[in-house]
Amino acid sequence: MESKSLCYVFATLIFSYFVLKHILKFLSSGKVKLSLPPGSMGWPYIGETFQLYSQNPNTFFASKIKRYGSIFKTRILGCNCVMISSPEAAKLVLVTKSNLFKPTFPASKERMLGKQALFFHQGDYHAKLRKLVLRAFMPEAIKKIVPEIESVALSTLESWDGRSITTYQEMKTYTFNVAMLSILGEDEVLYREDLKRCYHILEKGYNSMPINLPGTLFHKSMKARKELAQILAKIISLRRQKKRDHSDLLGTFMNDTEGLTEEQIADNIIGVIFAARDTTASVLTWILKYLGENASVLQAVTEEQEGIMKFKEELGEEKVLNWSDTKKMPITTRVIQETLRVASILSFTFREAVEDVEFDVLVTHYAIAFRKMTRGNIPHKEVDVIK
Repeated sequence: MESKSLCYVFATLIFSYFVLKHILKFLSSGKVKLSLPPGSMGWPYIGETFQLYSQNPNTFFASKIKRYGSIFKTRILGCNCVMISSPEAAKLVLVTKSNLFKPTFPASKERMLGKQALFFHQGDYHAKLRKLVLRAFMPEAIKKIVPEIESVALSTLESWDGRSITTYQEMKTYTFNVAMLSILGEDEVLYREDLKRCYHILEKGYNSMPINLPGTLFHKSMKARKELAQILAKIISLRRQKKRDHSDLLGTFMNDTEGLTEEQIADNIIGVIFAARDTTASVLTWILKYLGENASVLQAVTEEQEGIMKFKEELGEEKVLNWSDTKKMPITTRVIQETLRVASILSFTFREAVEDVEFDVLVTHYAIAFRKMTRGNIPHKEVDVIK
């Protein structure tokens, strides 16, 4: 009996300790904590991933906003998320309390891009990589490859002749080819098709669950990602043997005085392709859409471009674009700027709260996904080529 009594007393003391501990923690906080925003977390681990990616993302957002309001919780790709779409909430995360949030991606994308990519870092390492990337895309570097970019554009247009195209997909292919010029320079010609094949497989798994089992999209994507890294390692090895300087992104990484490892170089090159390809393709798709809907603007842009070629012909120059020609395109430039102003380039993007943040509701250590409120979606339907 005594042993039973002692056990009972001991258990009571432990229970009382934890109750007292939580009471003191509550009292010391000085105020009542707000709860998480309303919403549904869906299935365990999977969450509402399939509901989001099996349809147009805006349909998913619209139904959630109608039910829960402009701030709601969910789980996407195994990641707990708070979705926001109001200007006030966006200002809080991006401006007012930006120091409390850091860029992030779901675990599947982080593993595919590589943990050494600049997206997943802050501080000195991030600053150094950002400086190196910007150096490779500054005017001094871009102006040298303008004729090659024009060549890619002309060959792309020729491939559209006489057929209907899915604009966004074609723009993704074009953007990838131009990105390879900026990243690998003359070496891209030798490896373009292998790189394109691997990246095409890789991107299919970006929005897959991070389950690395044979047969899954994630497993196939990780295999393609490994092959991509092997191709880049081969190019790096050949360049070191030739001991030539290159002004492209790979050359910039290799010439870094502090020295980047091959893993860091591969992760950041794949990361740059990921960051630039879909966003640029989206902008170009919107430009084509708006030009197709505004005949007078299309005519003005066409006359401006033809005028540059005609002037070259009158001077007896080769009809190939150069850097100075790009400065003679004020109408084209304004079309690009206006498109960037009004179009939806991304459906949403992620940030992660580094500590608890209150904004009407509690935003804890969750990923914050921004939905940009815009006039429409990226047009995906087939269109006839504009002659």
